[in-house]
Amino acid sequence: MMELDHIAIAGETLSAAVSYVQETLGVAMQPGGEHAVFHTHNKLLGLHDGLYLEAIAVNPAAPAPDRARWFDLDRFSGPARLTNWICRCDDLDAALEVLPDGFGAPVQLQRGDLRWRMAVPQSGVLPFDNCAPALIEWQGDAHPAPRLGAGGCRLERLEVQHPDALVLAEMLAPLLQDDRVSFVQGDPGLKAGLDVAGTKAVLG
Repeated sequence: MMELDHIAIAGETLSAAVSYVQETLGVAMQPGGEHAVFHTHNKLLGLHDGLYLEAIAVNPAAPAPDRARWFDLDRFSGPARLTNWICRCDDLDAALEVLPDGFGAPVQLQRGDLRWRMAVPQSGVLPFDNCAPALIEWQGDAHPAPRLGAGGCRLERLEVQHPDALVLAEMLAPLLQDDRVSFVQGDPGLKAGLDVAGTKAVLG
């Protein structure tokens, strides 16, 4: 019912998030856009296997939203880092029905011809200290990844670390089957290992 869709690097500014990605991976990011409702903006990087990476931050040129921003960006501070992983669902409502409360309610979003629904908690904070995946349902055939090209980058592993990581793993097991994703007990955080044209890199 769920597949890994993309990963998100947050920054206090978009330029900080982009710089972190580009300096770590040694590849240039591509244009993204602005997000209505949450008033954020991003840049994108295509990965192999139909995945992509986004660098995201609060858009200082946009007004304050009337609700908490997604990805807990209202409280973000410090250096740019990997903060979220996003899984796509064919039926977002069905996925939310079998998961505990806290994953959020669907919000309808659009940018250009891209249309999607994303489950966003009213507080902006995802379960397990933001280590649980955000859930997305793309509507129609349009998706960012095919437009970006892979750029020589492949996600090899995604490590989800949390004191209750095994509880999260058990919760997601019926819905997500992906050998790249592992769950490790420890302080909350995410780490992604990538192969960039034969060179190993880590985003954390």
